[in-house]
Formats: sequence, C-alpha cells, structure tokens
Amino acid sequence: MLMTIDVGNTNITLGVFDGEELRATFRLTTKAPRTSDELGVSICNFLMARGIALDQITDAVISSVVPKVMHSLTSALRRYFSVTPLIIGPGIKTGIRMGGDNPRETGADRIVNVAAAYHTYKKACLVLDFGTATTYDYVSDQGVFEYTVISPGLQISAQALWSQTAKLPEVEIVKPASILARNTVNGMQSGLVYGYIGQVEYIIKKMREELGGEMIVLATGGLGRMISQETSEIDFYDPNLAFKGMKIIYEKNRKQPAEK
Repeated sequence: MLMTIDVGNTNITLGVFDGEELRATFRLTTKAPRTSDELGVSICNFLMARGIALDQITDAVISSVVPKVMHSLTSALRRYFSVTPLIIGPGIKTGIRMGGDNPRETGADRIVNVAAAYHTYKKACLVLDFGTATTYDYVSDQGVFEYTVISPGLQISAQALWSQTAKLPEVEIVKPASILARNTVNGMQSGLVYGYIGQVEYIIKKMREELGGEMIVLATGGLGRMISQETSEIDFYDPNLAFKGMKIIYEKNRKQPAEK
C-alpha cells in the first residue's frame, strides 16, 4: 500500500491507497512539535484503527510546505515502516510544466493539486484549495501551471475579525439562513461566509474574463465543501485531490523493476 502525506500549515493529512482504492484518510495537527517516535506511533495507531497492518505499507510520498516537520516525519517513516518516502520538490516528474516567473517558489501542495486536476480532465483547470490560505491555481490545456491567486483563508479572516476587536466574540463559521442578520453573531457569520462567497465568485469570474477560455473549476480543502455548495462557479468539490495528485506523481517517479 502507498501512504500519501500532505503536510500543511495547519494539518498533516494522510491517505492510504490499496491499488487504486483510497482505503483510509486521517489527520494530525501540524503546529504541535513532535518527535519521530510521537509521529510514528500516532500514524501506527491510526492505521491499526482502520484495520491496516503496518507491514502493508510499502512506500510513501510526501507533499510539504512546512520544512521543520520533515526531519521527524521522514525519520518516523524509516523507523516504523522501513520506507524512504518520495518527497515532492524540484527535479520530480509531475506531468505538468511550470510556467510563471519563479517556478521554484511554488508550494508542493499546489503542484499536487494541479497535477491531479490535469491528469483527470486533460484540459484547462482552475483549482481552489481552501486551506490556511485560499489558492486559485490555473493549469492550461497544454498542462502548463501558469497563474495563481492567493488570499487569506476563511479561518484566518475570521480569527482576524474577533482577535482585533474588543467586543466581537469568536463564532462558528457557518452560513446563516439569511444575510439579513438581527444579532452580532449572525452578523459576523453573514459577513464572513457571504463575503467569502462573493470573493470566490468574483475572482473566478475575473480569471475567466482575462483568460478568455473554458476551464473546469475544482475546489478542495477543509472549507471547500461549504463554499462550493453555495456557488455555481465551482464545478466539483474533491476533498481527496491532493492524495490523488501525490499518487500520480509517485507513479511517474517510481523505479521500475530491472528486467531479468
């Protein structure tokens, strides 16, 4: 089985593939410092809880935007699973070509998303990843990762609202039944959620206008489900897009057995 690991600024998400089937997914928080043993034991416990034997894990691939986690994580994989993971970065085959002014500054998380989108649809795609930041990444009909827009994530926007004001409380991020709020909590929720939907729709429409062509619009990431349900500008929501992208990239870089 292949373990795919997406290390984000807020969470470490893991997916386990048995052939083409995504057998299990689970997540850990990124911000808590952990030793290789703590990470290894946590991963082992999650796997066993899903009925997956440790010796069934034969390889691993990592997409990471948090360098300080990598030493403990790769050590955990070597110690507990006897695998050396493929780490997505410069020099790795991805199935897409990098455009833009500074390709090397593009995060691995965004590369795996557009790789999965282009591999699936074989046409121009815009991928929205609703994470700590919200990214809008465009890959062309020719498989070139060309353009990107980055904005504060919905959770960051919410935290800024209640942490920088003396009397506004911390609220749950949910969409109220109406934008016409009659109290402070619903007013904050309306501003956050309806305001974010408006931002998403405007950015997609503006990118469509400037690009002047058809494209598939996909959403992924934790809050992507809620936003995608509220706008017709997003075609599909796929919570497992990063796992699929990592599997695709792993397969493109996997060493084939030597012929006898």
